[in-house]
Amino acid sequence: MADREKLQALIKKYATPADAPPGKRVVYDPLFKRVMDASSGTLPYANPATFLDLPYRPDVVDSGDFGGLDVALIGVPLDLGVTNRSGTRLGPRAVRAIERVGPFEHVLRLAPIVDHKLADVGDVQFSSRYSLQQSHEDIEAFFDKVVTSGVVPVAVGGDHSMTYPILRSVGRKNAVGMIHIDAHCDTSGPLEGSRFHHGGPFRQAVLDGVLDPQRTIQIGIRGSAEINAEFSYDSGMTVVHAEELARMGVAAVIEKARSVIGNGPAYLTFDIDSLDPAFAPGTGTPEVGGLTTREALDLLRGLAGLDIIGGDVVEVAPQYDSTSITAHAAAQMLFEILCLSVIALDARRQGGR
Repeated sequence: MADREKLQALIKKYATPADAPPGKRVVYDPLFKRVMDASSGTLPYANPATFLDLPYRPDVVDSGDFGGLDVALIGVPLDLGVTNRSGTRLGPRAVRAIERVGPFEHVLRLAPIVDHKLADVGDVQFSSRYSLQQSHEDIEAFFDKVVTSGVVPVAVGGDHSMTYPILRSVGRKNAVGMIHIDAHCDTSGPLEGSRFHHGGPFRQAVLDGVLDPQRTIQIGIRGSAEINAEFSYDSGMTVVHAEELARMGVAAVIEKARSVIGNGPAYLTFDIDSLDPAFAPGTGTPEVGGLTTREALDLLRGLAGLDIIGGDVVEVAPQYDSTSITAHAAAQMLFEILCLSVIALDARRQGGR
């Protein structure tokens, strides 16, 4: 270094002070220091895995007020609704095991663990491993408790049929908008005699009056399942195909999403198959030509400030994910949704909405 005085100043500042506690890093930036102080400090691979190494609090589920949490991370280990490759019941476990995510979001300059009460409350407990309809009833009952307690739900699944009962909970009083990032519209009709499957949750949510199609945008859509998507167009949903996103650019799609959603409450659901299989092979219905992880991250970060009332990441099937790249991508997307939810929660508390 040419500037010897600057070098000496750096040595004086950053050489470990003699009075520093053993094993304690000295951090001067106030924001970075708050994040460090809020972090658990435990080894990331020690103890049972929870998302972001959050406290494990299944005890709060029946407490009446969910332990006063701001946000609850919830696992939904379900794959009874899949139409292709099964295995998403193991998705929550795989995503929780990812270490290299958070706690600081460097673009949004945010660490949800600072000034917010968060916990991983475990998984929805299912009363049947054979009945999808009963499983949906279990999910709805669980999320009813979350919503009634005023806690923001952030869920990891699980096949996409799980979002239908969640929407029934969050949209019961007033239909909500939705940002839906996916390869498929998931507005198909009944398949093989069943209305309940991962290809049709949002048709059912609209017909139940809990999802507002005029305030719904579906991003990343592609592939042969287009022939099942007429309900999306007929109901007034905004559909942005993956090819359109590439042509328009992420910034333009963000503006379209913000225009569609407006100032009202919206749920955010992210199907991991929205990503190209090069970035997320571990899923049941992969479709080539999808989003890159960088595009997906830019897209999510661009939604900051919308009234996000909760969200989920779905369709991770770890047995097709030999390097854990899919689970890692899912964990990062889940972290972004958590950040967006916290930003919206703070705005509501400050009277911004």
